[in-house]
Amino acid sequence: QVQLVESGGGLVQAGGSLRLSCAASGRTFSSYAVGWFRQAPGTEREFVAAIGGYIHYADSVKGRFIIWRDNAKNTVNLQMNSLNPEDTAVYYCAARSGIATMSPRDFGSWGQGTQVTVSS
Repeated sequence: QVQLVESGGGLVQAGGSLRLSCAASGRTFSSYAVGWFRQAPGTEREFVAAIGGYIHYADSVKGRFIIWRDNAKNTVNLQMNSLNPEDTAVYYCAARSGIATMSPRDFGSWGQGTQVTVSS
């Protein structure tokens, strides 16, 4: 398994932007598919975006969020634009061998999460 650390969360007003970063330690990230998921209080963890052979986005973030790899820094990043209060959640990155999928059950390595709060 690969160890993951998220960064970049915080508090932002509606309409603002944040960039999350997921860093891998001990392994080269480029050989893994990486996904971003989020979980708001009282809800199940839901898919946001994933990269690895394919790029997938949840319908709720298409056109607003962008996922990409920075191989030089060994990170996978998530640019989040036009944020709204419904985007408030703890955001997790996860990694798996193979191609990107949209199910959290397919991912075996998880970070600790970073809080994103969007105020109205």
